[in-house]
Amino acid sequence: MGFRSEEMCLAQLFLQSGSAYDCISELGEIGLVEFRDLNPIVSSFQRRFVSEIKRCEEMERILGYLLREIKKANIAVPEAEVLPAAPAPKNVLEIMEQLQRLEVELSEVAKNKEKLQRNLLELTEYTHMLRITRTFMHSRSRHEALGPQYEEFPSLDTEAVTGCTSMQRLGAKLGFVSGLIQRAKVEAFERMLWRVCKGYTILSYTEVDESLADLDTGEINKNVVFLISFWGDQIGQKVQKICDCYHCHLYPHPETDEERADVMDSLRTRIQDLQNVLHRTEDYLKQVLHKASESAHSWMLQVKKMKAIYHILNLCSFDVTNKCLIAEVWCPVSDLTNLRRALEDGSRKGDATVPSFVNRIPSNDTPPTLLRSNKFTSGFQSIVEAYGVGDYREASPTPYTIITFPFLFAVMFGDLGHGAVMTLCALWMVLTEKDHTRRRPGNEIWRTFFDGRYIMLMMGLFSIYTGLIYNDCFSKSLNIFGSSWSVKAMFTEQQWSNETLQTNALLTLDPNISGVFSGPYPLGIDPIWNMAVNRLAFLNSYKMKMSVIIGVIHMSFGVGLSVFNYIHFRQKFKIYLLFLPELLFLLCLFGYLVFMIFYKWLAFSVRDSRLAPSILIHFINMFLMQENDNTPLYPGQMGLQVFLMVVALLSVPVLLLGKPLYLYWLHHGGKTLRVHRVCLFFCGYERVRRVSEEDLSPSIVHDEEDGLSDSGGPQEFDFGDVFLHQAIHTIEFCLGCISNSASYLRLWALSLAHAQLSEVLWAMVMRLGLRMSSKLGVLLLVPVFGVFAVLTVSILLVMEGLSAFLHALRLHWVEFQNKFYSGTGVKFAPFDFSLLPSACEQDGLL
Repeated sequence: MGFRSEEMCLAQLFLQSGSAYDCISELGEIGLVEFRDLNPIVSSFQRRFVSEIKRCEEMERILGYLLREIKKANIAVPEAEVLPAAPAPKNVLEIMEQLQRLEVELSEVAKNKEKLQRNLLELTEYTHMLRITRTFMHSRSRHEALGPQYEEFPSLDTEAVTGCTSMQRLGAKLGFVSGLIQRAKVEAFERMLWRVCKGYTILSYTEVDESLADLDTGEINKNVVFLISFWGDQIGQKVQKICDCYHCHLYPHPETDEERADVMDSLRTRIQDLQNVLHRTEDYLKQVLHKASESAHSWMLQVKKMKAIYHILNLCSFDVTNKCLIAEVWCPVSDLTNLRRALEDGSRKGDATVPSFVNRIPSNDTPPTLLRSNKFTSGFQSIVEAYGVGDYREASPTPYTIITFPFLFAVMFGDLGHGAVMTLCALWMVLTEKDHTRRRPGNEIWRTFFDGRYIMLMMGLFSIYTGLIYNDCFSKSLNIFGSSWSVKAMFTEQQWSNETLQTNALLTLDPNISGVFSGPYPLGIDPIWNMAVNRLAFLNSYKMKMSVIIGVIHMSFGVGLSVFNYIHFRQKFKIYLLFLPELLFLLCLFGYLVFMIFYKWLAFSVRDSRLAPSILIHFINMFLMQENDNTPLYPGQMGLQVFLMVVALLSVPVLLLGKPLYLYWLHHGGKTLRVHRVCLFFCGYERVRRVSEEDLSPSIVHDEEDGLSDSGGPQEFDFGDVFLHQAIHTIEFCLGCISNSASYLRLWALSLAHAQLSEVLWAMVMRLGLRMSSKLGVLLLVPVFGVFAVLTVSILLVMEGLSAFLHALRLHWVEFQNKFYSGTGVKFAPFDFSLLPSACEQDGLL
């Protein structure tokens, strides 16, 4: 983690056609360079390696099918112990053949398994149908056994089902339709039969005990076995159409009991055979899937790398002989040696007769921004980059944010107990980070907290520190060193008596009496203030002034950091025309306010504290430039305030007009200035030429003082445009100093809100359990503590912590970073295999 981004250079890679694939593979493994597209006008479908990319996509499709089948079989996919490299182009067809062979084998086995399962389900349904319809045919009491039915022949006796009726004598044939239907469709099915068949049917049905899978959808449903008795072929055709409409599963109905028994025996044998075959098929399918799972992860990585390499090769251009590929990359200057070594390794692997090499070229394009980070600083870097990626070589706020962000959070969240809980939670995530990283849980909220574990750890540690300063632990004070206030002196000096205690509900300790106040508390606030009635008024004054002091220091630090940018980009005129007016305006007004706060603390003792004037009144009178009728804060106060006010007011026109007028003079100067320009031009050209010969990285020269463009010609200058931008900046800064200083009062407000919420939670929950002195109270203390713990975590830690986090984020983005950080850069995106997700990972299959 540096204080500004890495120095970058633009380089040309000359890759021999035979070893280009291996060279790109080596660069993808180390992740050092960002490739530029040298074919921007060529369509993606017209590039050279489109067929290879399509082949990789086909292999990704097959791998996706394999992983879905493996996931369906609940088989774990082991990760490769050693990450495989990108396969050589000559081995791609072999991998493709293996995947296609495996796909064909799996699809055939899966189809056979599905067909066997369907046959087994049909035989099972047929078995249930025969077993249940047997009771329909042999019941003696139709209304007891058949259940709901409708008939048009009330004169028929109980022998109607077996024959010997008048309908048979008329030539009508009794027919049966049997099968299964879903339970939810029975009522509509029964109603449709009655309306269409005019009552010339007898419907009997009974629900199957066990749930069966649907033959088409595979869903588990409750089914009903039905038997329909009808007269005549026309009625039978209508019944068949109605059954087809309701997707009934129809099975042949045996005419005699002997035939039924033979069918039942045949079904048992077939079901047993099918179960054996299905079991062997499933075992074979698992063996195939287990074998595929062992190589699936390696195949996925190889295909991902291979596809990425061909995408990069499509960004390159060929020379006129088509024997060499030319690529342009952004690379950190410090990694050029590693880049050359990677090209040498790639050329050696590709057996190239001519090695690939790199050549640095000058460029006027703005390089991307690279800020190296580790697992500790990456979270803070993400906070900064959420505001915007820094410009190239711009001073980075991240090193300072590591300290200031958790500190400002802790000022609003200051509680020893809550900070300790947060620290323990973050410490647990830090100590077990390897296990969590390996498991990669899919919960997005958990991943957010886990990625910010080091931020939470720092926030918890700083909250413990501020909790000690506030002397606040779950709204209670800790008497570590003993209070500096004593009640005994009030009695020894005869200020109090027993009568005083009896007649006064509230008593005031007078620090002017010797022995009452022995000196400041060693660390933080004296614990006796937790018992005082005026505790809130005391903390209000203390925290409000502390917020103003922290805010002015924080903003002044941000303004001071802008100097490093001006010096680095050789814009020295901005130090005098921007930095000094801004700093003078800020310090002459709000720096003076901080001075008055400290002066009042130091100049007025306990004895004359009642004579101390109001700082707010003096600050208002400073803007009005009128003398206060009350006692001045110090001798000569009015003269100093007028002087500071005049300096602050004079800095505004300097800030507004200084830069535009200077640039106007610079671009429209006289003969001396033109000679100076030419001298600067040739000096700059000589410097650039020497730099290029020494193979240095081309850097963008942000030197408006030279008045020259990077190409050596005069810059186009528009005074109106420059003046408008500077006017906006001046108004924003001057008004922002006032609003930003007031914005830091959120430190005071949220700190008091957190303390009051903690105190209310203790008084309304925990204190009720502690006040119970009976044996039952001891038992009730356990659930009371549970409620207190849940409310503490959910409200004070999660909700209040999130609120303090967002407010600290705003203070850094708006009040601190905009003083020196533009955040309009482009982030460096290296070609790195480890950063590229595969199609299977995006689909959640791995």
